[in-house]
Amino acid sequence: MISTTYNTELAFAKNLAKEAGAIMRKYFRNDQLLVETKSDKTLVTVADTEINTLVIDRVSETFPEHSVWGEEEKVIKSDSKFTWVCDPIDGTVPFAKGLPISTFSLALVDENGVSVVGVVYDPYLDRLFEAVRGEGAYLGDRRLQVSDKESLDRAFIDNELWINHEEQVNFIDPRDMLARAGATVMSQCSMAITGCLVAGGQFDGVLFGQGKPEDIAALSVIVEEAGGKVTDLFGNPQRYDTNILGAIVSNGYLHQELVDVVAKIKYSSKYIG
Repeated sequence: MISTTYNTELAFAKNLAKEAGAIMRKYFRNDQLLVETKSDKTLVTVADTEINTLVIDRVSETFPEHSVWGEEEKVIKSDSKFTWVCDPIDGTVPFAKGLPISTFSLALVDENGVSVVGVVYDPYLDRLFEAVRGEGAYLGDRRLQVSDKESLDRAFIDNELWINHEEQVNFIDPRDMLARAGATVMSQCSMAITGCLVAGGQFDGVLFGQGKPEDIAALSVIVEEAGGKVTDLFGNPQRYDTNILGAIVSNGYLHQELVDVVAKIKYSSKYIG
């Protein structure tokens, strides 16, 4: 891929992704991988924190005026026009269990909350997905293009939409609704890699029920530059330098059907955490 707008930033992101990938491989299936449970009951490993620190250090060296929003640590500057939004390891659970389906995700978000550069790196298969706003999305030299699937019937959908069953009295499982519509429903526990597969046409859409921008920031530019669509769970655009209202990531053609699924289960923003 040849960028004409953000050459320096894209090269920086790609190099950083390879550094992060090396750390992931170092700890993967290693007895030295320390795993802890955070206050929100999610897992964090020594690899997550090491990569997050690496991102902050590299950004402070190269772009000292920029902010960093990392899942494990943030450096927010009030006068910054750009924020690097990073998920050190997207898919910490499979990573901790020795399953090779996690990735490093990094986006450059401008002052309007729009992702202008995005990279997602799969260190196991050495796949680097990348995009610059207005310049297409790529996997290596191959330009990515979403599928042309126009309905949920026989679509491949990843469901990462989780609801507290005790609070949601009239709960309707989205997996049931998707399956009844004819879709094949999966859950890979790694939003970034699945979103990139939407960009490449292997998946047709994803429902995501968390409020973390680091899970979606890079995807918002990669998927949209591949011809797809990314919104919050209610079909609206949103910023990616602050907490989000979940996300629907799709090829664009069946996006409204996924919005309708969320609406039918009466999913509320209060369940997004």
